[in-house]
Amino acid sequence: MKRVRVVAAVVRRNGRILVTRRHGHAERGGQWEFPGGKVEPGEGEPEALLREIREELDCTVSVGELLARTTHRYPDLEVELAFFACALLPGSEPRLVGAAAMEWAEPGRLATYDFCEADRPVLPVLLGVAG
Repeated sequence: MKRVRVVAAVVRRNGRILVTRRHGHAERGGQWEFPGGKVEPGEGEPEALLREIREELDCTVSVGELLARTTHRYPDLEVELAFFACALLPGSEPRLVGAAAMEWAEPGRLATYDFCEADRPVLPVLLGVAG
């Protein structure tokens, strides 16, 4: 079974958390996730996250503490996913480049989004961390 390492950003602003929706034609199309992507060979997790956020949202973040690390097995893929607290750098604003949609979600409403299965285990962690 193919195994990939993935990093995801938990970006908070004004008490809300940035979430993105996958394009309909992509694997797990139409589902919501925290922005990020695959760690390339020879790349560290923070560096991968900075690159992925630039590619997906055309903005820059600072990568903070590791919030959670989970593993999820899909029928075709095993994903090791690391969630990091991130902050937008001053003057940096996310733009929709590599996703179908993005929203600033109220933490209490995160459970109403159809998240990819690999992202779901972090939801209780985020609800326990007020922001």
